[in-house]
Amino acid sequence: MPTLEIIGLGLFVVLLLLGLFSIVLGLPGAVFIAAVVLIYATVTGFAVIGWKLLLVIIALAVLAETLEFIVGMHVAAQFGLSLKGFWASLVGSAVGAAALTPFFLGFGAIAGIFLGGLAGLLIVELARRKRLKAAFRASLGMVLGRVAGTCVKGGLAFIMVILALNAIYS
Repeated sequence: MPTLEIIGLGLFVVLLLLGLFSIVLGLPGAVFIAAVVLIYATVTGFAVIGWKLLLVIIALAVLAETLEFIVGMHVAAQFGLSLKGFWASLVGSAVGAAALTPFFLGFGAIAGIFLGGLAGLLIVELARRKRLKAAFRASLGMVLGRVAGTCVKGGLAFIMVILALNAIYS
């Protein structure tokens, strides 16, 4: 495998994981993942990732963003992009990946990045919630609803990443 191909494949994998991580921060990571897969498919001439898989990934991205939007309309609590929340989710992602990789290998690393990041952000948000006066706090149901929306979107993005990596490495 030529060096440039190894660098491109490594960058592709890193960008997929970055897209999965960005979902924890409330960014449109599913769209980012679909765009990265589209660019990779275009660069490789659709040899590895074909049109059918690309359409499935784009449909999953649209579904993930739509479901997250619908849940967001019903749940008012939003996680902010605070600096503490970012660092907590980054540390949580590293810990989650390190904890799940020995047991589930590649799947554990990908799931650990998402679940650990979500846990880190949730811990910081719940601690911040306790410091607020009761009138300014979001209810626990609202917070859990937001977490559920993020988990649904993250689960669909996880499937997108697995489909893309499976097409490349099989």
